[in-house]
Amino acid sequence: MIFEDFELATIAVHEQVSLRVRTAGSGAPVVLLHGHPRTHTTWYQVAPLLRDAGFTVVCPDLRGYGQSTGPAPDANHTAYSDRAMASDVVRLMQALGHDRFAVVGHDRGAYVAYRTALDHPDQVTALAVLDGVPIVEALERADARFAELWWHWFFFTSPHAERVINADPMAWYQPDRAAMGEENYQDLCAAIARPSTVRAMLEDYRSGLHVDRRADEADRAAGKRISCPVLVAWSRDDDLESLYGDPTQIWSRWCTSPVRGAVIHSGHHMAEEAPEQLAGVLATFLAP
Repeated sequence: MIFEDFELATIAVHEQVSLRVRTAGSGAPVVLLHGHPRTHTTWYQVAPLLRDAGFTVVCPDLRGYGQSTGPAPDANHTAYSDRAMASDVVRLMQALGHDRFAVVGHDRGAYVAYRTALDHPDQVTALAVLDGVPIVEALERADARFAELWWHWFFFTSPHAERVINADPMAWYQPDRAAMGEENYQDLCAAIARPSTVRAMLEDYRSGLHVDRRADEADRAAGKRISCPVLVAWSRDDDLESLYGDPTQIWSRWCTSPVRGAVIHSGHHMAEEAPEQLAGVLATFLAP
């Protein structure tokens, strides 16, 4: 059984948004945000290790992902923007009694995490970004090699994406049962089988190319920076370093303090492939 001794709840954070969330532990609070197409269960090995290291651990499904609900998509793609999801995170943590907290995000969750730090500096005590750079930085560097490796970013904006994915979501996502663990695998399979969840996940990407990019551009032009301590970690066997070199150099322009870096010995899904190393890196970074 995963998440043993964690409390499972569904908490309303907006009129049309309720987040499924698991919580456990005592001490400094930290919220873990998953990526696409995962749910919060991707943290099933990391979360207990952080709890045992003395943290209060909060693992939600992002708006529209997993078993969390979300509003109907809108024409301007604002409903699934990082800013909207960051607001969800703050309201969730406040509902759980945490006015200040650390935030860790992987993949799409990384974008929500840094937007939370930018928009809510008084609430975020520390930020850990896993396998990501700011969206505007990625798009400004999008060359032919990026398009070949990350073509799904652009396909997901197509009006045909829902039809293609929902025709056979298991064939599209090809989840690895053995690598994920049975309960994590089953949770993901249930999520991607719901067309409404697939639609919400695609809206996340559509917002990224437009709404989220404009938000990054506006913050950069205004000189807005992340003021809390920042850790950037990336997978040794994924493509982030080959695309960008040392990602901390990109992040340093977005932060007021030196950025720490760490290489995780895994492929992209580091929480599932290298949970002990990842939990250790996070615990060391988040320690008071």
